[in-house]
Amino acid sequence: MDHTERFWNASVDELKRGYVEDEASFMCLLCGKSVEKGIIYPDHDKLYEAERYMKVHIQREHGSVFQYLSGLDKKLTGLTEHQNRLLQLFYQGKSDKEVQQEMGIGSASTIRNHRFALKEKERQSKVLLTMMELLKEKDNHAPAIVEIPKQARMVDERYNVTEEERQAILAKVFPHGTQGPLKTFKLREKQKYVVLREIATRFEPGRVYTETEVNDLIGRDNPDYVTIRRYLVEYGFIDRKDDGSEYWLTT
Repeated sequence: MDHTERFWNASVDELKRGYVEDEASFMCLLCGKSVEKGIIYPDHDKLYEAERYMKVHIQREHGSVFQYLSGLDKKLTGLTEHQNRLLQLFYQGKSDKEVQQEMGIGSASTIRNHRFALKEKERQSKVLLTMMELLKEKDNHAPAIVEIPKQARMVDERYNVTEEERQAILAKVFPHGTQGPLKTFKLREKQKYVVLREIATRFEPGRVYTETEVNDLIGRDNPDYVTIRRYLVEYGFIDRKDDGSEYWLTT
């Protein structure tokens, strides 16, 4: 299970914490970084045991779990840009009057109404979450849906892919296995998404790549590797410097 799947399958407490634990390690739910238990990690003249080091990593690399989550696409959070901004200001500890002044809307009572609306959304979310958990116990016909990458941009129907569809697409376009050459990239958008998602797994979290290294990972035996590189950026799987000198896996 990769860190995207772990993210979507994590409990609320695990998401609040930002990492999950297994017998041997701690994994960051936000980027996939893993630290091994039983090892002392040196950092800026300090020594940290594994769990504490993971907390330092989240603070340094992601600011906070709240900050990371508020940066996700609105299709993933279910929040409008207006609601997201309000939550960010509330999280910063600003009073209703300060929020009203900063956003330049209504009055302090208007902000209280927004708080009420967000609280109502929270209650509705709890009910839906509980119903969906209960449904899992009864629905034996629900297909396994491929988890949407957290870095996905403009989430739409192309991301509606079952695990069975994913396997069939990969078998068709990677006839010699997913580490082998791609048969073609002249595909429908949903198929392109599946291919790009698979190619993105070749990149290591936290590592910076040159354009040459990116091309090699994609596979120079594929005549469309330049197009695929561009699509990896457009779909949000990887990011790059404006001059194309450095590329990295987004998280």
